[in-house]
Amino acid sequence: MIVVTGEALVDRVTTSDGDVRDALGGAPYNVARALARLGVATEFAGTVSTDALGDDLTAELERDGVSLQRVQRVTSPTTLALADVDDRGTARYEFVLDGTSAPMLEHLDPIGAEVDAVVTGGLGIVLHPMASAIVEALAVLDDEVLLFVDVNCRPAVIAERARYLAELRRVLARADVIKVSDEDLDVLAPDLDVEQLLTLGAAAVIVTAGGDGTEVVTPSGRIDVPVAPLPGALVDTIGAGDTFSAGFIAWWTVAGFGRVGLRGPGALDRLGAAVAAAGQAAAVTVTRRGCDPPHLADLPSTWTQNPFA
Repeated sequence: MIVVTGEALVDRVTTSDGDVRDALGGAPYNVARALARLGVATEFAGTVSTDALGDDLTAELERDGVSLQRVQRVTSPTTLALADVDDRGTARYEFVLDGTSAPMLEHLDPIGAEVDAVVTGGLGIVLHPMASAIVEALAVLDDEVLLFVDVNCRPAVIAERARYLAELRRVLARADVIKVSDEDLDVLAPDLDVEQLLTLGAAAVIVTAGGDGTEVVTPSGRIDVPVAPLPGALVDTIGAGDTFSAGFIAWWTVAGFGRVGLRGPGALDRLGAAVAAAGQAAAVTVTRRGCDPPHLADLPSTWTQNPFA
């Protein structure tokens, strides 16, 4: 079982030709859907509005097989992300947050050893009271549970940088795998770089750089993983990073490595294989409009094979 915690919202997307449409989203929400589509038992832990858009959000989770056991419904209207997509398929976001549903998470039930991994990041470590609830829950996370954090900085919504960095450091001090993009590192500089992230205690830092590939950095070494070839034409990049995160956790969990497998002999090779698998999953998403992650059947039949077995 994987628990994904953070925001669920609606992306109001304007394309380069002026078309406007709504798409269900929020990075953790996307990760939960992608994990379930990849065949992993998944729970989404977050707040969802009781309005019509909120009903759409929960219905889509159910269609993809995500458990709603940890979903909390609130009367605040659904949070909106205003996304402009340029002619290269890249999205830029502004958020409508005040008085909306996503930040309203005030409490997370304890997460015990029955859970294999927790995934969080993005607005979940920025918006309050949600950020406080997540930070507090992770502080008492069971020792057996792997924690994957996608930093996914959104500088436009970071009102108090010092507070954000303090809470981010608290979360990252428990993190086993930290995912950052090259753009995230630009936002975090000069306060945090890759070496400092490792110093906080993570077993691995995964640095994504779009078409330039991905670097996996551990205390014992580093490895570069090239971008997976696209199975079709690029449409947009919405949800690509979220699918990557889900792909990594799904592959790692199905392989049976767990938290212990992140360290020791062969860890860097295992991490490289997981990142390559994550890239394959993300490559499917960018050939589709919006965040439409692949099902397991959309990937090569060898995708779940563990080359180290």
